[in-house]
Amino acid sequence: MTRNPAAKAEVMTIREMCAAYDVTPRTLRFYEAKELLSPIREGTRRLFTRRDRARLTLILRGKRFGFSLEDIRQTLDLYDRDGSDAAQRQRACEIARERLAIMEAQRAELDVAIADLKAELAASATNTATQRGTAPSHAAE
Repeated sequence: MTRNPAAKAEVMTIREMCAAYDVTPRTLRFYEAKELLSPIREGTRRLFTRRDRARLTLILRGKRFGFSLEDIRQTLDLYDRDGSDAAQRQRACEIARERLAIMEAQRAELDVAIADLKAELAASATNTATQRGTAPSHAAE
Protein backbone atom coordinates (compact mmCIF):
# COMPACT_ATOMS: atom_id res chain seq x y z
CA MET A 1 0.00 0.00 0.00
CA THR A 2 1.40 3.40 -0.99
CA ARG A 3 0.69 6.18 1.47
CA ASN A 4 3.81 8.32 0.97
CA PRO A 5 3.00 11.32 -1.30
CA ALA A 6 6.44 11.09 -2.91
CA ALA A 7 5.79 7.43 -3.69
CA LYS A 8 2.41 8.42 -5.20
CA ALA A 9 4.26 10.48 -7.80
CA GLU A 10 5.92 7.25 -8.88
CA VAL A 11 2.59 5.68 -9.81
CA MET A 12 -0.25 6.49 -12.17
CA THR A 13 -3.93 5.58 -11.94
CA ILE A 14 -5.68 3.71 -14.72
CA ARG A 15 -7.28 6.99 -15.85
CA GLU A 16 -3.88 8.70 -16.03
CA MET A 17 -2.42 5.76 -17.94
CA CYS A 18 -5.28 5.85 -20.43
CA ALA A 19 -4.77 9.56 -21.03
CA ALA A 20 -0.97 9.34 -21.24
CA TYR A 21 -0.83 6.33 -23.57
CA ASP A 22 -4.10 6.73 -25.49
CA VAL A 23 -5.39 3.30 -24.47
CA THR A 24 -8.63 2.15 -22.90
CA PRO A 25 -9.07 0.76 -19.39
CA ARG A 26 -10.06 -2.50 -21.06
CA THR A 27 -6.68 -2.61 -22.83
CA LEU A 28 -4.81 -2.12 -19.56
CA ARG A 29 -6.89 -4.79 -17.81
CA PHE A 30 -6.28 -7.15 -20.76
CA TYR A 31 -2.50 -6.68 -20.53
CA GLU A 32 -2.74 -7.19 -16.79
CA ALA A 33 -4.73 -10.42 -17.27
CA LYS A 34 -2.06 -11.59 -19.74
CA GLU A 35 0.53 -10.82 -17.04
CA LEU A 36 2.30 -8.25 -19.19
CA LEU A 37 1.59 -5.52 -16.63
CA SER A 38 1.38 -5.91 -12.87
CA PRO A 39 0.02 -2.76 -11.26
CA ILE A 40 -0.13 -2.30 -7.50
CA ARG A 41 -3.61 -3.08 -6.25
CA GLU A 42 -5.18 -0.91 -3.56
CA GLY A 43 -8.64 -2.33 -3.15
CA THR A 44 -10.21 -1.95 -6.56
CA ARG A 45 -7.68 0.67 -7.70
CA ARG A 46 -4.79 -0.13 -9.98
CA LEU A 47 -1.62 1.92 -9.61
CA PHE A 48 0.90 1.61 -12.40
CA THR A 49 4.59 1.96 -11.61
CA ARG A 50 7.43 3.23 -13.79
CA ARG A 51 8.14 -0.41 -14.64
CA ASP A 52 4.55 -0.83 -15.88
CA ARG A 53 4.84 2.34 -17.93
CA ALA A 54 8.09 1.17 -19.52
CA ARG A 55 6.54 -2.20 -20.26
CA LEU A 56 3.43 -0.59 -21.76
CA THR A 57 5.62 1.55 -24.01
CA LEU A 58 7.35 -1.61 -25.27
CA ILE A 59 4.05 -3.47 -25.65
CA LEU A 60 2.51 -0.68 -27.71
CA ARG A 61 5.61 -0.35 -29.86
CA GLY A 62 5.67 -4.11 -30.42
CA LYS A 63 1.98 -4.15 -31.35
CA ARG A 64 2.51 -1.25 -33.77
CA PHE A 65 5.18 -3.32 -35.53
CA GLY A 66 2.91 -6.35 -35.62
CA PHE A 67 4.68 -8.45 -32.99
CA SER A 68 2.55 -11.10 -31.33
CA LEU A 69 1.81 -10.78 -27.62
CA GLU A 70 3.87 -13.93 -27.10
CA ASP A 71 6.89 -12.34 -28.80
CA ILE A 72 6.41 -9.26 -26.63
CA ARG A 73 6.09 -11.37 -23.50
CA GLN A 74 9.27 -13.31 -24.26
CA THR A 75 11.18 -10.10 -24.82
CA LEU A 76 9.87 -8.55 -21.59
CA ASP A 77 10.59 -11.75 -19.66
CA LEU A 78 14.21 -11.73 -20.81
CA TYR A 79 14.69 -8.35 -19.18
CA ASP A 80 13.06 -9.50 -15.96
CA ARG A 81 15.16 -12.62 -15.75
CA ASP A 82 18.68 -11.16 -15.48
CA GLY A 83 18.09 -7.48 -14.79
CA SER A 84 20.00 -6.31 -17.84
CA ASP A 85 18.71 -5.49 -21.27
CA ALA A 86 21.39 -7.17 -23.43
CA ALA A 87 19.42 -10.38 -23.99
CA GLN A 88 16.23 -8.40 -24.38
CA ARG A 89 17.72 -6.15 -27.03
CA GLN A 90 19.20 -9.10 -28.92
CA ARG A 91 15.89 -10.98 -28.92
CA ALA A 92 13.97 -7.84 -29.85
CA CYS A 93 16.32 -7.36 -32.82
CA GLU A 94 15.78 -10.95 -33.94
CA ILE A 95 12.01 -10.57 -33.72
CA ALA A 96 12.20 -7.20 -35.49
CA ARG A 97 14.25 -8.64 -38.35
CA GLU A 98 11.76 -11.49 -38.76
CA ARG A 99 8.82 -9.08 -38.66
CA LEU A 100 10.49 -6.71 -41.15
CA ALA A 101 11.00 -9.59 -43.59
CA ILE A 102 7.32 -10.52 -43.28
CA MET A 103 6.21 -6.91 -43.75
CA GLU A 104 8.43 -6.47 -46.81
CA ALA A 105 7.03 -9.68 -48.33
CA GLN A 106 3.50 -8.44 -47.64
CA ARG A 107 4.32 -5.09 -49.22
CA ALA A 108 5.67 -6.87 -52.32
CA GLU A 109 2.46 -8.90 -52.53
CA LEU A 110 0.42 -5.73 -52.13
CA ASP A 111 2.43 -3.98 -54.86
CA VAL A 112 1.62 -6.83 -57.25
CA ALA A 113 -2.06 -6.83 -56.23
CA ILE A 114 -2.27 -3.04 -56.64
CA ALA A 115 -0.67 -3.21 -60.10
CA ASP A 116 -3.06 -6.01 -61.11
CA LEU A 117 -6.09 -4.10 -59.84
CA LYS A 118 -5.00 -0.94 -61.65
CA ALA A 119 -4.61 -2.95 -64.86
CA GLU A 120 -8.09 -4.45 -64.38
CA LEU A 121 -9.60 -1.01 -63.80
CA ALA A 122 -7.84 0.39 -66.85
CA ALA A 123 -9.06 -2.53 -68.97
CA SER A 124 -12.57 -2.08 -67.60
CA ALA A 125 -12.51 1.64 -68.38
CA THR A 126 -11.32 0.90 -71.92
CA ASN A 127 -14.06 -1.71 -72.40
CA THR A 128 -16.69 0.65 -71.01
CA ALA A 129 -15.56 3.48 -73.30
CA THR A 130 -15.57 1.13 -76.29
CA GLN A 131 -19.07 -0.11 -75.46
CA ARG A 132 -20.36 3.43 -75.07
CA GLY A 133 -19.06 4.30 -78.50
CA THR A 134 -20.95 1.44 -80.17
CA ALA A 135 -23.97 0.88 -77.92
CA PRO A 136 -26.85 3.33 -77.74
CA SER A 137 -26.96 5.50 -74.64
CA HIS A 138 -29.86 4.81 -72.28
CA ALA A 139 -29.40 8.07 -70.36
CA ALA A 140 -31.97 9.98 -72.45
CA GLU A 141 -34.69 7.37 -72.01
